[in-house]
Amino acid sequence: MVALKRRAVITAIGAGLVGAAALAVRPRDKGAPHAEYFARASKALRAAGIATPTMVIDRDRLQANARQVMRNVNGRLPLRLVAKSLPCLSLLDLLMQAMQTRRLMVFNLPYLQQLAAQRPDVDLLLGKPLPVAAAAEFYRSFQRGQFQPERQLQWLVDTPQRLAQYRDLAMAQQLDMRVSLEIDVGLHRGGVDSAQMLQQMLAILREEPRLQWAGIMGYDAHVAKLPLASLREKALTEAKAIYRDYAGIATQGMRASSAADALVFNAGGSPTYRLHDGSGAANELALGSALVKPSDFDTDLLQDLTPAAFIATPVLKADRRFQMPIGVEVLGDAARAWDVNQEHVYFVYGGNWMADPVSPAGLAASGLYGNSSNQQALLGSGAQQLQADDYVFFRPRQSESVLQQFGDIAVMEDGRITERWAVMEAMP
Repeated sequence: MVALKRRAVITAIGAGLVGAAALAVRPRDKGAPHAEYFARASKALRAAGIATPTMVIDRDRLQANARQVMRNVNGRLPLRLVAKSLPCLSLLDLLMQAMQTRRLMVFNLPYLQQLAAQRPDVDLLLGKPLPVAAAAEFYRSFQRGQFQPERQLQWLVDTPQRLAQYRDLAMAQQLDMRVSLEIDVGLHRGGVDSAQMLQQMLAILREEPRLQWAGIMGYDAHVAKLPLASLREKALTEAKAIYRDYAGIATQGMRASSAADALVFNAGGSPTYRLHDGSGAANELALGSALVKPSDFDTDLLQDLTPAAFIATPVLKADRRFQMPIGVEVLGDAARAWDVNQEHVYFVYGGNWMADPVSPAGLAASGLYGNSSNQQALLGSGAQQLQADDYVFFRPRQSESVLQQFGDIAVMEDGRITERWAVMEAMP
């Protein structure tokens, strides 16, 4: 009898310990109402009568980011803004003025055509090699005005074969074309990857006077993505060494026809622009996304910049207990019982974007209920205090393509919506 009682006590203690451990790992309430910043943004949107999913750019934060980048660069290298990451002419205009540059990097034919026509004083560098048919279409449709392609446009080529195609186009249509060479500095996404390949391309350039060598582009985004500081340091050292070697070979090989001080040696990007200080071969930096800082750019090198772009969308249905559809209700019951943050469900206008909810705190998509591009379900504890027609704010993971999904951008300044900016058409 005593043994049985002792066993019962031990069993009860064990069950209590298991229960205590379960309570310790049970999710705590993560919910809270909008913080002051998003409460003010909600008032601004409501005052502006905005009732659909909308991309909001905080002009004050945007300009602060531009000033911080300028301080970081400190005049050591000129900047080139990446149009695909900032796909809005008004946005580009503001940043070009703030950052004292007319240099843009463009990645597709429609943007090239639009910028040449509507911003004829800019200097354009292709950020990826386009099929020669795209180049031919540009010249076919180009309405000559202030923009002068032979002076203001650099095509990007990555192989001897593509360069030969551009040569044939230049010869056939009697075009003077500036050409930059894409080099592989470790990303392994294409481009010149050997001195032999580079020499083949230099030979084509030397032999065809209608092709002018304009410089080199080497993209090193992989450096910031590596998991260890030692790997990042090694990759950066190798990238700079490759760039230096190729720039030296090309400059020497083209000395008779190109002045080194007129060449563009483009490097960097939002993740790595701070790693270039003017001591290497690169003589200009490209960046774009960092200026609005989507969440994919939350890195140590960009921690001095502030998120400046958000998706705001109205709540359509609120104050509902989270339930799974008929037939699997038990799953919803279990989720609510285990996690207070799955107690309530809110359905918002639209959804399933490349973005994550950031305000009010503690909202998350349901792994059980699934995603919807029509009415996204977001779960929370109820501490968010959301009602129908309130706003939920999402932070984009990237800027390119996402900024263009919502029509005109709402520009917020000093707690008010002051402008609407038309976006460029979404293009790959």
